[in-house]
Amino acid sequence: MTLVKFNNRPRNTAPYFNNVLDSLFNEAINKNLTVHKVPGVNILETKKEYQIEIAAPGLTKEDFQISLKKDTLSVGAERKAASEGEATKDYTRKEFEYTSFKRSFVLPESVNPESITAEYVNGILNIVIAKDDAKSQIKEIKVS
Repeated sequence: MTLVKFNNRPRNTAPYFNNVLDSLFNEAINKNLTVHKVPGVNILETKKEYQIEIAAPGLTKEDFQISLKKDTLSVGAERKAASEGEATKDYTRKEFEYTSFKRSFVLPESVNPESITAEYVNGILNIVIAKDDAKSQIKEIKVS
């Protein structure tokens, strides 16, 4: 069995100095390597319906825009930024980042566009699409 030592800090170096350098390098690396973030999606198909679950914590139901155009279901969200009139907090480190996203799903012809429902509960947007032979049309879906 081989033991691996992860703390390679020299004994005479102050721990605070290393923490500052680590945070600076980590922040620089994270900013340069950050890719556009989109929420994770689960899609479930049953005999009667399709269920789409989108993990989007920190949003409200008013932040979502869901639309159906022909056979494409588009789901987007945009978090409203804090207004300038509000007091700005002086954070030492801030990692919460609320950006907009947009995901699109091509639906099969067997769905009923009139029966699409959406509900936002505990950070997860649940969209239920019933199966039917009706043709797709443009429709706005309300989040409840």
